[in-house]
Amino acid sequence: MEYQITRDGTLSITRTISPLVKSFSIVIVFLAISIFFTFANQYFLTWSNWLNLLRQSSINGILAVGMTFVILTKGIDLSVGSVMSISGMIAASLVTTTNEHFVLIAIVAGLGTGAALGLINGLIVARINVPPFVATLGMLSMARGMTLIFSQGRPTANLSAPFRWIGGGDILSLPAPVVILFVVFGLGWVVLSYTTFGRYIYAVGGNEKAARTSGVSTRIITGSTYVISGLLAGLAGLVLTSRTTAALPQAGIGYELDAIAAVVIGGTSLAGGRGSLVGSLFGALIIGTINNGMDLMDVSSYYQQLLKGAIIVAAVIADQLRK
Repeated sequence: MEYQITRDGTLSITRTISPLVKSFSIVIVFLAISIFFTFANQYFLTWSNWLNLLRQSSINGILAVGMTFVILTKGIDLSVGSVMSISGMIAASLVTTTNEHFVLIAIVAGLGTGAALGLINGLIVARINVPPFVATLGMLSMARGMTLIFSQGRPTANLSAPFRWIGGGDILSLPAPVVILFVVFGLGWVVLSYTTFGRYIYAVGGNEKAARTSGVSTRIITGSTYVISGLLAGLAGLVLTSRTTAALPQAGIGYELDAIAAVVIGGTSLAGGRGSLVGSLFGALIIGTINNGMDLMDVSSYYQQLLKGAIIVAAVIADQLRK
């Protein structure tokens, strides 16, 4: 607490939070949840379960990195789940057992599809000034429709072994999706922390008019974040399709909510201009830990959805109180 004497002679008491606690609060929450499930279930702290937890959290973590870029500019991307689906479906069609040597082409096609749809989102939001919620909600429906049309409502199975390795293989005893997540996180962290582009993203989210007055091309910066989000949604689609060994027309449903939840829980403000990828990463790990722990305790998925919604609301309330 801070004590001050005001001009009229009264004593003013201000509650303050230790900077150390404030910086590591998300880590403390993650550790507290992990400790709870450690005592609640004997299998939670096993190495095999943690590898499984990290593998499960990797897809949401990749999406959360892209979502962080968007939300920092005061935007939102509701289309990532559907973009995942169409990207994975297009890639899977190129790597069935009949043409298993097209793995690189399939990866480029999946990533390119995600980036192209993200570019469309960015143009609609930045150039036409359509609210991000409306633009990306429309893309959510459009991309889902494209998936159903392309696949004729049928899954694409019999994927080649090299492609299945993306979601099921190991790199230095770590699951390949986890390594992909760490690489994506590392690149994103460097961009936001040490590049001019990253500083411009924070500037646009903090005060777009001031950033524009300072010479920042706010439309390009805003549009670029949606391209990044779409590109990473395409990557997440590749990982998900490879992991499930088939491209499903209904894949990715609800993933956008988990990604937004991870970012908000991690402390990134929906008002833009404030947040970090470290918080988003731990937000994704918290959601993955809760899902994993509740699965081990045989808690119904209905209650998991209820708890997840409550956590999102609590995180938004906490953000408002910080202001």
